[in-house]
Amino acid sequence: MKKILMTGAAGVVGTFLRNEFRGRYHLRLTDMTAIDDCGPDEEFVEADLSNLEATQNAVTGVEGIIHLGGYSVEGDWETLLNSNIIGTYNLFESARIDGVKRVVFASSNHAIGFYERSQTIDHTDTLRPDTRYGLTKAFGESLASLYVDKYSAEVMSIRIGNVAEKPIDVRRLSIWISPRDLAQLITIGLEHPDIKNEIVYGMSDNKRAWWDNSNAQRLGYAPQDRSEDYAAEVLAEHPADTGDALADARQGGDFVTAESIIHPAKMDEH
Repeated sequence: MKKILMTGAAGVVGTFLRNEFRGRYHLRLTDMTAIDDCGPDEEFVEADLSNLEATQNAVTGVEGIIHLGGYSVEGDWETLLNSNIIGTYNLFESARIDGVKRVVFASSNHAIGFYERSQTIDHTDTLRPDTRYGLTKAFGESLASLYVDKYSAEVMSIRIGNVAEKPIDVRRLSIWISPRDLAQLITIGLEHPDIKNEIVYGMSDNKRAWWDNSNAQRLGYAPQDRSEDYAAEVLAEHPADTGDALADARQGGDFVTAESIIHPAKMDEH
């Protein structure tokens, strides 16, 4: 099996993906939180990605990278700078130094969150981050572009919506992605022979989607799950969104008005 580094592996999304990739890849898991339940095809290396030496140690010897690591919600600038900007730079630079070409970068719907929900956008539309957090993801996409053009890296950036077993509110009916559909997208990012610098949306087959995901479909993505299967249940329990006019009009939801968000509450949203 290919040896793949997964950063941020202790989080909710990392845990989902560990289950999906069991038996498919040998996973080197890294996080600042120790993982003590490694399976036979897993190993753990503790690393703070804001430390270049520690990041290089984590990257050495792998054949591909799934970069989930970082601070996953809006927060103070210093935290986001260290976790999402310095950490992502160190990850790409370590991959360059070690000759690891293939990187799947967990970007975010919050890199384009200020678009109105009445608009349908694709991977070519201008970035419109809704938060400092979203700005760090826009930086990551631009960093990927630099490393592709200058150092011949091969990168898929996935603008992830909401990763969960099922959607839980009105907004997530538009942006939800199941763990197995995300695993399919990531596998394409790791395995497709023609990846250069690709941007796709991390969503399942969502009838209410705001995103045109034809670039992912071009690469062979065929989502297996549909948010509409849960729509009646969701709308019965949560018929309205937040009640804030701006948040409910924009794709980023309450991120467009938030100055900070308690970190554990939205670990499943990128």
